[in-house]
Amino acid sequence: MNKVRVTAANEAQRAAWLGGGLPEVERVRPGLWSIPVPIPINPLRYVLVYALEVPDGVVIIDAGWNTEEAYGALVAGLATAGYEITDVKAVLVTHIHPDHYGLAGRIREVSGAWIGLHPADARIVHDRYDEAAIESLVHRERALLLRCGVPDMTAEELAGASVMLRQFVTMATPDRLIEDGDRLGLPGWDLRAVWTPGHSPGHLCFAEPERRLLFSGDHVLARITSMVAVHPQSAANPLADYLDALRAVGKLDVEEVLPAHEYRFLELAERVDYVIAHHEERLAEVRRVVAEGDGSTCWDIATRLTWSRGWEEIPAHMRRAANNETLAHLVWLEQRDMVTRVPGEPDLWYTPSV
Repeated sequence: MNKVRVTAANEAQRAAWLGGGLPEVERVRPGLWSIPVPIPINPLRYVLVYALEVPDGVVIIDAGWNTEEAYGALVAGLATAGYEITDVKAVLVTHIHPDHYGLAGRIREVSGAWIGLHPADARIVHDRYDEAAIESLVHRERALLLRCGVPDMTAEELAGASVMLRQFVTMATPDRLIEDGDRLGLPGWDLRAVWTPGHSPGHLCFAEPERRLLFSGDHVLARITSMVAVHPQSAANPLADYLDALRAVGKLDVEEVLPAHEYRFLELAERVDYVIAHHEERLAEVRRVVAEGDGSTCWDIATRLTWSRGWEEIPAHMRRAANNETLAHLVWLEQRDMVTRVPGEPDLWYTPSV
């Protein structure tokens, strides 16, 4: 499949991404700023926080991880725009992954800002980040991995691989639940919520029709495709949700996409078409691998798929992501009777008999 290269809205920002650096704080348009906030121990390196000027301060979209480096970068970026952290009136969180939600609670403590989140993500905040609930989540993840055919000792290791990320999150219950289609009521902005589940159950994009902008979070990025996986907190068929949401977003009248990572870009519809085609190609590959080894586990199938590097070179915690992404594709195929699952310990996958 030919890779579609979208046009960067700012070539310097793209160059910073490709060069391994941090882009500059930038005045994107009148009243709109882009602030890169570093992410520790992550190849994405930074999250792009967007600051929207309102009469009494700023509203930000996403927040970054809760580290001193990230907090300092956000404070410095706001200062470049002429604001202090106490001027933040609201934090609109696209989804509850740590690099987007982690600092929201700390910002609220300092500024009194309200936090907005989609109800589907709000429902899983406690189980994901409350210390008393994490053990149960890890247990459920281990059970899922065992049903996928992950060896027992490996499942034990992988089930808790994300627990350490909790240190980068200030636990915060949202003040406002943002539903699909809600108009945020920000003075000077006609910002509207677009529910785009898949990467997380409650992922939100924010559209600004008059300015023809889309703040896309992790739903649509310029170069990489977002992870869509089955896990204990996911919807039953997250890939179906994600592809449906992609098609809906691709129909929006958008001049510029402002994602949470990499760089801003044009050609939303073309990028959406490419990502959909990428998943269709992946679904076809999964079907082929199932047919080549009828009765395989999800884990076995994942090891035989094409990844950006050889399976043995993939770090352990990323193998869990690869397994759960594979399961998302298998579930999508199962719902359309293209593969069959025989439940058990572990589940086995077959090509349906004619």
